[in-house]
Amino acid sequence: MNDIAHHAPDLPAIAATADWPAAREAPPFWTTGAVAATVWLAGSAINYHWPDLSPWARTPLLAMAQGALGVLLLGAAIFGGRTRQVRYFHPAGRWLVALGALLTVWVVLTAKTALLPLPFFPPPQSILEVYTDDYARLLESLWYSAWLLVPGFVAGALAGFGAGVAIGWSRTVHYWGHPILRIVGPLPATAWLPVAFFFFPSANSASIFLIALSTGFPVAVLTASGISGVNSAYYDIARTLGANERFLIARIAIPAALPSVFVGLFMGLGASFAVLIVAEMMGVKAGLGFYLQWAQGWAAYANLYGVLILMALLFSGLISLLFLVRDRVLAWQKELVRW
Repeated sequence: MNDIAHHAPDLPAIAATADWPAAREAPPFWTTGAVAATVWLAGSAINYHWPDLSPWARTPLLAMAQGALGVLLLGAAIFGGRTRQVRYFHPAGRWLVALGALLTVWVVLTAKTALLPLPFFPPPQSILEVYTDDYARLLESLWYSAWLLVPGFVAGALAGFGAGVAIGWSRTVHYWGHPILRIVGPLPATAWLPVAFFFFPSANSASIFLIALSTGFPVAVLTASGISGVNSAYYDIARTLGANERFLIARIAIPAALPSVFVGLFMGLGASFAVLIVAEMMGVKAGLGFYLQWAQGWAAYANLYGVLILMALLFSGLISLLFLVRDRVLAWQKELVRW
């Protein structure tokens, strides 16, 4: 019996290694940082010393930027391995290697060899030229898009939250409001374009309405679901302690439904991005969607890719900001949903 126990497998050790992909840690930053620095410095040398088939004005600037990033990564790998900031960013080391290699391959296939032909595959130098030469129009487009997105999203979120609380709490409002929400809500906001442009006095106000509409539906549905799903025992205990209806809504129902509310805000923010671009393509005379349509019409693919990169960074940043607010408000649920 003792011999069997002696040769039995170490169950705790097996359990500890069962989830082996999650247990593996990222390599230390001094190794991946050194590799990333080598890749970026090599890409800078290739870009600078290998002549372009057609001269691109921003090739020296791009090569300089690659070299500067390579030097920074090399310094971080050598001298910053023990600092907290570098250790925090060390999981991105492999991404830095991949991005440096992909950028170099992109340069070689376009500017150096033209294996990917123009105008559909512009080199990175041309996209960099868009940012350096056309930054004023890009900033103007970014401002106009924010002027539509922020009021529309805030109005839709507030309206959807109020409607969701009313539908989830009141049986009378639920009886009349829930069927309307089920019938009208699934319609895409873009389907209301003709109606919105007819009833609203300007394209900007119509676009704000459509963004609010696309945001309000998911917020209302998930808020109502969260309110109606609260355990009734919480209300019974509060009532025995003398709580009135206002207290039940503000201090029990809404806090308990906040996880669902933030899921609705996340879905509404994603939907508002699509509606923003479509609305700007249809009616307004400025904005990221208008710039995208202009670049497509003139076959300016460098401008098109440049604004797509800007939109990706903007929208991803807004979603990250929403999750940061969520982690602040719902600190107890911080590790359950990540972005």
